[in-house]
Amino acid sequence: MDYIFETQNTCARKIRFTLNGNVVTNVKFLEGGCPGNLQALPRLVEGMTVEEIESKIGGIDCGGRGTSCADQLAKAVRKAYEESQKPA
Repeated sequence: MDYIFETQNTCARKIRFTLNGNVVTNVKFLEGGCPGNLQALPRLVEGMTVEEIESKIGGIDCGGRGTSCADQLAKAVRKAYEESQKPA
């Protein structure tokens, strides 16, 4: 399923991705951000599980903001996964 997550305290304002079970694909950062980082992150996390993404990039800080685009991606995939597990 496709998700769009609105970020907080980062240059990129949204993250779009696909979640199949707990596997993340097709990550795209939208509306701002550092182009090099935002091209690299999707390539690095392609096909990873939610848990792997949280372990590798969760908690990364950018410029003392208390978060980063990478951290926001970890939060986004966790939120989407939890929502996907709720009964319909």
